[in-house]
Amino acid sequence: MEVVSLRDLERIARERTARDMWDFIDGAAFDEISKRRNESKFEELTLNPSYLIDVANRDLSTTVLGENISFPVMIAPAGGQRQHHPKGELATSIGAGMADTLYALPTSSGYSIEEVAQVATGPLWFQLYHSDDEITEYLVKRAKLAGYSAICLTVDVPTYGAKEKDLRNDFKRIDNLHNGSLRDRPAYLKRKDVGPRDFADWETTGYSGLTWERLDWLKSLTSLPLVVKGIRTVRDAVMCAENGVDGIVVSNHGARQFDRTLSTIETLGSISKAVGDRLEIYLDSGIRRGSDVLMAMALGARGVFVGRPLFWGLSYGGAEGVKLMLDILKAEFDRALSYCGFRSVSEINRSSVNIPSNWSY
Repeated sequence: MEVVSLRDLERIARERTARDMWDFIDGAAFDEISKRRNESKFEELTLNPSYLIDVANRDLSTTVLGENISFPVMIAPAGGQRQHHPKGELATSIGAGMADTLYALPTSSGYSIEEVAQVATGPLWFQLYHSDDEITEYLVKRAKLAGYSAICLTVDVPTYGAKEKDLRNDFKRIDNLHNGSLRDRPAYLKRKDVGPRDFADWETTGYSGLTWERLDWLKSLTSLPLVVKGIRTVRDAVMCAENGVDGIVVSNHGARQFDRTLSTIETLGSISKAVGDRLEIYLDSGIRRGSDVLMAMALGARGVFVGRPLFWGLSYGGAEGVKLMLDILKAEFDRALSYCGFRSVSEINRSSVNIPSNWSY
């Protein structure tokens, strides 16, 4: 069998992908310390198996903001998919639906909000980069009309994160493969700071626009729940709870924007203790095994998102490859669940994970 793990998919994707595109997918900010930390800190955690429990019938399903998914792994809103694969976000949404889980569509999708909604069979969130009020209102209202079930506001890009690999490769976005949702409004694309925020050809202008005080304005645009992505500290998590946010994604953007921060799994426990009873908590950055999923849930996550692995699946086989990537994680998660003596995700608790003594929990 050619593929039995996500690492197999990664290896094959690297072999098939042009060097500059691979560096865009795989690269991270500056010295990539936080990227390595995202994965290595999972390796410091260990699991406590529990036996002589009848786990013959296991239920992996859960809900996110009230919507059912088959297991607690979802697809993150990663940009550049259509530049990587012709079907891009269409294939990803189809693959997520085939696995009966959720897909978060990025603002810079090469296909429009509606085009993705037409082919998707699973739940959809719309990820939002705020650029100006008019464009945000236009996109948010379209997402609601197209059947998306939440707005996922990404907040951790105050200035554009220039990855050094992209700078050395002089990597450029191909304009017609991005911003499919603004295809019918070309004037919007001429405005300052509109477009993908992950490419080396964007200026490092400072972020302006939404603040904590203006979240009420964003919430007033739609009845959809609001999820804030990019939370890394207890302080910001508490601010989300105090401002009526429905969910947060504990995320460092796969370490693509800023280096020398803690990994997400290191910060998850303290954030969960602070606000876990006030909003739903999700995690991304560093998930590579089903056991990682279980450990994240034991420390307070309701579910996790995967980013780079979606590109590996796309490269391997389009929608089928995305489904394969998710199926691998699902099988590994199921096995970890059974070995820890759990029959459902609701039974997962912190006692199943050993946390290093030098972690600040």
